Amino acid sequence: MNENLFASFITPTLMGLPIIILIIAFPNILFPSPNRLINNRLVSFQQWLIQLVLKQMMTMHNLKGRTWSLMLISLIMFIGSTNLLGLLPHSFTPTTQLSMNLGMAIPLWAGAVITGFRHKTKASLAHFLPQGTPIPLIPMLVIIETISLFIQPMALAVRLTANITAGHLLMHLIGGATLVLTSISTPTAMITFIILVLLTVLEFAVALIQAYVFTLLVSLYLHDNT
Repeated sequence: MNENLFASFITPTLMGLPIIILIIAFPNILFPSPNRLINNRLVSFQQWLIQLVLKQMMTMHNLKGRTWSLMLISLIMFIGSTNLLGLLPHSFTPTTQLSMNLGMAIPLWAGAVITGFRHKTKASLAHFLPQGTPIPLIPMLVIIETISLFIQPMALAVRLTANITAGHLLMHLIGGATLVLTSISTPTAMITFIILVLLTVLEFAVALIQAYVFTLLVSLYLHDNT
């Protein structure tokens, strides 16, 4: 029986109703709100890691940019947790959907750009025309810079979607090859199984790295406009 490689990327349904909202809301359970003076080790480790990442991202920002700190840390926690949960068996990864990634990228990018045009109008307009540009090239460069500006959210979403989807497909292909080779050649199956384990470890790293890269690029767009 031939299995569709993209079946795992189809939005799951329950009694004909999509349950994507429940899947997106589920990672919130993994980050409980501390209500004690002395927390357990897991909550303490989470708080230390959040403070470390937040400090690293907010170092380059001014006071106006640091007002986005709660949004950015919530973004990296959400993307990282959904990417990791998608590596569990029989699970669904929302970040493999381009529509969802665009839904995160476009509002954040638009908010950063609007902030720049509101508070740094001259500097934002100056990005469309580099200093010292010859007069005949001015219309062409303005068009190119405008296109590059509007491509930024698409690049954010496509990068996250492509990396997560490619990793899941590769794991699916190697896992299927390992299952087939088990009845053909046991030594070869063991080699492919080791490759599958190493790839799984790599995918755990990619899941966290892509969450950091997505949030860092949004932070850089914000830095350029504040």
